[in-house]
Amino acid sequence: MRTVAVIGGGAAGMMAAVTAAQNGADVILLEHKDRLGKKILSTGNGRCNFTNIRQEPACYHSDDPEFPWKVVEQFDARSIISFFLQLGVYSKNRNGYIYPNSDQASAVLDALRMEVERLGIDVRTGAECREIRPGRKGFALLTDRGTIRTDQVILCTGSKAAPATGSDGSGYTLAKQLGHRIVPVLPALVQLRCGETFFKSIAGIRAEGTVSIRTDGKCIASDRGEIQLTNYGISGIPVFQVSRYASRLLYEKREVRAVLDFMPDFTPGQMLDFLRGRADARPQKKAEQFLIGLFHKKLSDLWIRLAGIPREKAAGSLNEEEMERLISLIKNFTVSVTGTNSYDQAQVCCGGVDTAEVDPCTMGSRYVPGLYFAGELLDVDGMCGGYNLTFAWASGYIAGRSAAE
Repeated sequence: MRTVAVIGGGAAGMMAAVTAAQNGADVILLEHKDRLGKKILSTGNGRCNFTNIRQEPACYHSDDPEFPWKVVEQFDARSIISFFLQLGVYSKNRNGYIYPNSDQASAVLDALRMEVERLGIDVRTGAECREIRPGRKGFALLTDRGTIRTDQVILCTGSKAAPATGSDGSGYTLAKQLGHRIVPVLPALVQLRCGETFFKSIAGIRAEGTVSIRTDGKCIASDRGEIQLTNYGISGIPVFQVSRYASRLLYEKREVRAVLDFMPDFTPGQMLDFLRGRADARPQKKAEQFLIGLFHKKLSDLWIRLAGIPREKAAGSLNEEEMERLISLIKNFTVSVTGTNSYDQAQVCCGGVDTAEVDPCTMGSRYVPGLYFAGELLDVDGMCGGYNLTFAWASGYIAGRSAAE
């Protein structure tokens, strides 16, 4: 019987271990924390959005944009739903977002743990792998508890994101020791920090709109949804979706700006007509009252101030230039991005093991026979909405199946 050692007991690692065991391998699962799958419990705000029916290549990012899709196509959302149904997890569909019917992330984790136990997988928690030494016949894993010998190794130790759950980035060192290149690892699906001091006055506001990341006058990425204004900058799902691009640009020492549009369904011309009609309907309103009912008062107060409009000025007497300055702030609210929040707040990372060095059909190393990769350790990051777990399940499944063959 072939022996497979899986290093990392997160989503990808548990999937890899289960799949390898189901395919006849003798599996050892190493996890350096005191229990398996801790990060799964925090996904989907504790409800575990474990995949998404809506799948397309654009949902995933990598220096090799074709790699993630080649992986996901082999074990897609419906395959994932079917897999967990066989483990007893009945799912429900919320506009394409798939959750366990119980709305408990623990249901997904418990199902995996029970399958690990049923298959007789040798689980070793609190075990840290410090070095992987390839030999003529298999590998020697040097751990803090002694040496483990195995035929195949699946490395799925996660990224640096959310280190409290066990992702400490140690797998990058192991991969580099084996000759693999690491694409710079940076926070992704994370809040953005901005340089303007006025954010303290508008902290706590939530507003629908679009956020675009711009550098050198070019729009690099854009997304729409509920934007959250904080005392340090911007947050919310659309900010998370574009944050990987800001991270990379900041790493490259580029100047980064975020442009917020709080009325994305209006063109500037339509916005001018709309505001002019609003002013004509209540010309006696003071400028400080003009946008009440349309935007949060703290936000409209800021815009009136930044537009240089006297607070007491009557709305009906606002001139064309003042209106245009106001519209520019509403639809082209530009702030400087100075950084991201730390790995502690990031949901995932961009960067990781270079996917050009991994075969997407097997998840096997192109350099080291018998070595496989899965999950966030790789240079793959997905959008919010179950896509990172989808890649974890798919890559773990393929790696486990391939290692057992």
